[in-house]
Amino acid sequence: MTGALPARVPAPAKVNLGLFLGPSREQDGRHELVTVMQSISLADELTLERAPAGVEHDEIVCPGVAGAPEENLAARALAAFRATTGWDAPPLRLNIVKRIPVAAGLGGGSADAAGALRLARHASGLGDEQLLRELGAALGADVPAQIAPGRWLAGGAGELLEALPDPNPASFGLLVLAAAGGLSTAAVYAEADRLGLARSAETLEERRHALRRALELSASVPAARELLENDLAPAAISLCPEIAAALSQARDAGAEIALVSGSGPTVLGLFPHANGLGRAERAAAGLGDRAPVPICATPVDAAFARVTSA
Repeated sequence: MTGALPARVPAPAKVNLGLFLGPSREQDGRHELVTVMQSISLADELTLERAPAGVEHDEIVCPGVAGAPEENLAARALAAFRATTGWDAPPLRLNIVKRIPVAAGLGGGSADAAGALRLARHASGLGDEQLLRELGAALGADVPAQIAPGRWLAGGAGELLEALPDPNPASFGLLVLAAAGGLSTAAVYAEADRLGLARSAETLEERRHALRRALELSASVPAARELLENDLAPAAISLCPEIAAALSQARDAGAEIALVSGSGPTVLGLFPHANGLGRAERAAAGLGDRAPVPICATPVDAAFARVTSA
């Protein structure tokens, strides 16, 4: 059954709670990793509608993002869905309202691609969640976990997913400190290779089991702080030394834990106990007129990102 258009969907950002880097794979050059991907309430908004008369191809409208619209990861997702399912609907327009900072280590482009796939499935009535994950894996390492936002233990290059219990959002607040400029994910991984940061396959497997045990009862974060390490952080700081100052700012503002999200340069301050959001909001207020403005967020699940009528 096809869904009515226009339709709208939130596309939540993700943060990494621990990220452990392994060697690159021979078959595709991507790095093995183990990480917990947590969706948060900071989200872009996507609306899918029929394109105006005279438009011959699907089009993406995403103000404020550099590059040709057809190069947008969401455009590639929509094209891949059509090619795989044979969906031959008339041309569509996908409008993206960007709220997730670009090239920030928050998976904004991947969130949009996952949102586009959810909207295409809704509009066409074709495919299932597994198909969307397979399409997402071909688009980027962060996309599969964002098909059904929530908390995922990810392995491989991000395509091997194990659902983890959602934390209680009332007891987990986040302070998001996005840097003024972005970092290329490819550049950060290249710097990680230069610095020799990759771990062995055996160590990755140990970290996977440890993260699963630490979070199997819906804990906000692992009690063992070494499970929140981000192996890409030294590479990101090497390319963007300002990250070190942002980490100090987050700690000075009261965050119990400060870490780099993904490939950076965004820094997270974690408040993983009672009234976490309130404490994050007070920390943000204490930072005053810092630019960019700090963002407060909470964990979200798949219900947050359901498709609705626009």
